[in-house]
Amino acid sequence: MLSTQEALKKICTVPQILDSEIVELHDAEGRILNQSVKAKITQPPSRMSAMDGYAVRFEDCERTKSFNVVGESSAGSPFNGSVNENECVRIFTGSVVPDGANHVVLQENTERKENKIQIMEPQERPRNVRAAGVDFNEGDVLFSTGTKMTAHALSICAAANHGQLSVLRKPRVGILSNGNELKKPGSTLNEGEIIASNEYALRALVQNWGAEPVLLGTARDTEQDIIEKLKDTEALDIIIPIGGASVGDYDLVKPVIKGLGFEPVFSKVAVKPGKPTWFSTNGNQYVLGLPGNPASAIVCAHLFVKPLISQLLGIANSHKWIKAKLVHPLKENGRRECFDRANLTYAEDGTIEVSLHPNQDSSLLKPFINSDVILNRPANDKGRSAGDLVNCLLLNN
Repeated sequence: MLSTQEALKKICTVPQILDSEIVELHDAEGRILNQSVKAKITQPPSRMSAMDGYAVRFEDCERTKSFNVVGESSAGSPFNGSVNENECVRIFTGSVVPDGANHVVLQENTERKENKIQIMEPQERPRNVRAAGVDFNEGDVLFSTGTKMTAHALSICAAANHGQLSVLRKPRVGILSNGNELKKPGSTLNEGEIIASNEYALRALVQNWGAEPVLLGTARDTEQDIIEKLKDTEALDIIIPIGGASVGDYDLVKPVIKGLGFEPVFSKVAVKPGKPTWFSTNGNQYVLGLPGNPASAIVCAHLFVKPLISQLLGIANSHKWIKAKLVHPLKENGRRECFDRANLTYAEDGTIEVSLHPNQDSSLLKPFINSDVILNRPANDKGRSAGDLVNCLLLNN
């Protein structure tokens, strides 16, 4: 039985996906660049006014306060000419500053009568002109290979005149529920039957982590039905069976997976919750089995599925950790590393505090409602006092 860190080391040795695809910019949020992005244009392409006002030669402001208005420059309609001595051009924010001008006098600092303006405030230095290329220049590398595209990054790519991006293909992740007792939401339940809820959380998490979820359905507790649900899955990168991997008479998923040519890497992890988590490989296809209890499945998805998806996408250190002060004391921990659902608060002095949910039963989902983190307790961890710093894994970055 491996430790959590040993299991993660095994998972994080899988090779990165190298396949790429071209996607429209609107569809690139969250995707990983397969090649660097260089600016196709200079931004801004010309000298631009940062304010509404009048474009002048600053040196003229040192001699006179009166200027002749010789034209106008608005967004998309530049002034076709040069600004000469004691001349000015009416200009608006985001408009091209005409040749000859190097300063924009604020509109509110002037008085205009017909085609003349009077500057009413001293002008201390040339201002309010954005230099061409102050943001970026044509050919500048804006984002390197492996960058994850955010909303801000997409705006920059658009400004750099990119309508499409080359990104890594999303890992395809099949999710298989298992158990005779499982029914779809909305079903009428007979005694002993329960709603299959795990696939809904896992589908959303897998998608949020940058992969493409594929629902394989719910297999009954027979080898034939499990095999049926796993047919035509050659195109999947990861298969996630939920449940069916303990030691009972109806836990048949592992032998079926082995019969399909997958070699076991590990079969148990010394972690609570989630001891039955297992991992098998067949070439560049992977099976990461999760426990059937809902809380165990979700916690172990954060612990193991997220790093596996990130590894395929070339993302390092996908887990985000913080330290927080305990609100209440904790008893000593047992022989398995523990990951408990907890929520964060801010103390009056601004420090981050953490408190465990009182019931950590692995069948309970409600504690996730207010959970910000999973509090980590090492194996055989000593008892902790209120105020001690502990490590917490963020559930939402």
